[in-house]
Amino acid sequence: MRRLAICALLFSCTAHADMRSLISVDTGSLPPLQHAISLTGLATIQGRIAAFGAAGAFVLDEDRKEWRPARLEMASGQAIRVVFGDGVRAYALCGATSSQAVDSIGVLTLVNGVLRSRQLASLPTALVDAHAATRDGMLSVVGLDAAGGGTVLLQLESFIAGAQWKTVAGWPGGAASSVAQQGAAVYVTVPEAGIDHIWRWSGESGWVSGSNAPGAIVPNSARAIGQATILYLVREAVSPNDAATKMVSYHTITGSWATLAEAGTADANGVAAWNNGMLWARADANGAIAFGYSEIEAGKVLLNWLDWVVIAVYLAGMIGIGMYFYLRDKNASTSEFFVGGRSIPFWAAGVSLYAANTSSISFIAIPAKAFETNWTYMANNLTAVVGLVFVAIWIVPLLRRLDLMSVFSYLETRFHPAIRMLASALCIAMQLGSRMSVILYLPALAIATITGIDVTWSILLMGGFTIVYTALGGMKAVIWTDVVQVVVKMGGAIFAIGFIVWHLHGGFGEFAATALAGHKTKLFDFRFDLTRATVWGFLFLVLFDVVLTFPKDQVLMQRVLSTPSDKEAGRSIWAFAAIMVPGGFVFYTIGTALFVFYKTHPERVNPLLPIDATFPLFIAAELPSGVTGLIIAGIFAAAMATLSGIMNSVATLASVDFYEKLVKSPDPRKSVRFAEVMTVVAGLVGIGIALLLSRFDVHSLFDVSIELAGLLGGGFAGAYTLGMFTRRANSPGVAIGIASSMVLTLAIWSFKIVHPYFYLAISILLCIVIGYLASLLFPPPAHSLAGLTIFRDREP
Repeated sequence: MRRLAICALLFSCTAHADMRSLISVDTGSLPPLQHAISLTGLATIQGRIAAFGAAGAFVLDEDRKEWRPARLEMASGQAIRVVFGDGVRAYALCGATSSQAVDSIGVLTLVNGVLRSRQLASLPTALVDAHAATRDGMLSVVGLDAAGGGTVLLQLESFIAGAQWKTVAGWPGGAASSVAQQGAAVYVTVPEAGIDHIWRWSGESGWVSGSNAPGAIVPNSARAIGQATILYLVREAVSPNDAATKMVSYHTITGSWATLAEAGTADANGVAAWNNGMLWARADANGAIAFGYSEIEAGKVLLNWLDWVVIAVYLAGMIGIGMYFYLRDKNASTSEFFVGGRSIPFWAAGVSLYAANTSSISFIAIPAKAFETNWTYMANNLTAVVGLVFVAIWIVPLLRRLDLMSVFSYLETRFHPAIRMLASALCIAMQLGSRMSVILYLPALAIATITGIDVTWSILLMGGFTIVYTALGGMKAVIWTDVVQVVVKMGGAIFAIGFIVWHLHGGFGEFAATALAGHKTKLFDFRFDLTRATVWGFLFLVLFDVVLTFPKDQVLMQRVLSTPSDKEAGRSIWAFAAIMVPGGFVFYTIGTALFVFYKTHPERVNPLLPIDATFPLFIAAELPSGVTGLIIAGIFAAAMATLSGIMNSVATLASVDFYEKLVKSPDPRKSVRFAEVMTVVAGLVGIGIALLLSRFDVHSLFDVSIELAGLLGGGFAGAYTLGMFTRRANSPGVAIGIASSMVLTLAIWSFKIVHPYFYLAISILLCIVIGYLASLLFPPPAHSLAGLTIFRDREP
């Protein structure tokens, strides 16, 4: 396929990536066990290594210099058949001494040199050729049914009292060699003609055939690590009379294998989890048992001077814009600071709307989601455009005529000042808790991945710069920096896609073929299933997530309210809709391109990084110098565009909805000064929550942001709906509706009844239904509703 000359010119101007590596593997050995025992298994128990044999057990001392015998206590008549664990906790599959079958699981503990096996649960079916794994509190056991001979998967939520075993019909084929649990899926390897084949089971798709391993899997050597990798020891035939054992990785998303280290022996046996790798045993020439290990170590790639220059120019530009508007409007009124003097052109407001709606969640988490799954969530962008049409025609003109600065001023006029303040407080909590913290943490993770700067310092750096220019320039600085930031981040995103396609041997043809074969561009899911994100769910959510939530979104509405007229306000929504779809395809295509790249180059994956760090990993290890700085600037842009809007909006709400309502005879200048202070406070609170979030291992921050928005944001969106679309709703009924929706949605979340994407819609719907019914218990509104509902020309 011919490649465009302009693309050739573009890429010829940049040096090829130097294929920098972000991981290394440390391989070594531990003292041999001189006692001759028939090794049953190895385990890491409370940081100590234990070796089990038919004649007893031994524990390596804390200095890792000498093996010491340990007394093994377990139920009478029981013997340990298989030992497994996750590197912290260890378990044993046990069975009667008179049989080779296993029928129970024991928890292994080490106390004062004594190893104890405390029975955890009996298996519902006795198994032979059994293997087991544990991950995130779930136990998975596979084997052959001792009675019928068929393959079986057993699962138990191990740390929940009274939990019951779940029995699943097994995979096609014979006995397994290992089992691993990664995420919600179970991976079983089955020997077939000298190599092993992998089978994957999940509750969604059942058993699915995977790829072949690069050799024969060493029994019980599977070890899940990170969020999408399984480590194995594999015996690979070198010649008819010789074989080598290697530690390899299997990437559960791309289905690709990569060799990480040579184990240096053909007879490795008895494998255990060891830090970020694995430990194995083998017989040495003197009849003792020798031990080797391989451990993955993460590295960092420091930026060079050109990258730092690009980043510095970008940051200086943002501060410069803020300083320009500060010096130009030193005595800015509240209208100037909060809504830009209502002088922003529609196209700039539309671009700013898109910038606020596509934060670091779009730049990092959405590519990670598309890399892990497909384009299913993109269907929400497509259906959202329909909702924006309704917003532009019906909602925006109504609110624009009210000359608002805080969108919650409407709730006071329609209902009661208490409803306004309650909704405003919930909005502030949602923006700081579910958006700002996540948006700060994601790029901080990216910067830490690329530069080696600690996540804490990255959060402080980004949050600090955003606080400065937002507090200085107000809404004008927010909007005009947004325009620059959209250009920067979209340019970086498009370059990344082009870079990947350019460096594939087969070009765009290989890219398309690999993506299609992996079903990575699947866009529509038409299943009727409330536990998943489907087209029907997105169509349902258009009403709730766009039409009914847009009016209460201070961050977005503040940009719309900054335009000169009703007509310009509507045009800003049209501009936003026009950018949303192509922009969405760009970010989802990044995820697909990353899938193709890492499927082609599985050795380039860092198994220790979370899935959300996939794009930052690519930026750090693959892109040329200078371009890396550009992409980092894009990450900054993606985050800071939304952060600045949130800070300004929270400051607006704090000033207009609280300061001006609670202070007697508020002065406009003092109100602006208070807003400037609150901009700083909001930024510091967001930084604090982001720092707290960085202490937890979160699988998908995209999902977290969706959940928190649904739990916190539905109540006041429902209040807006009741106000604009009904004439019977009143303040007592709406207050009851808000409180009830939050409590009930929290209950639904705790029981995980539906997919998190539905929380917001459910919360809004509960508020609408309960709020309206509760309103019937109180007198209808006594004041005029003219101009406050979509029935604005009619009296109640």
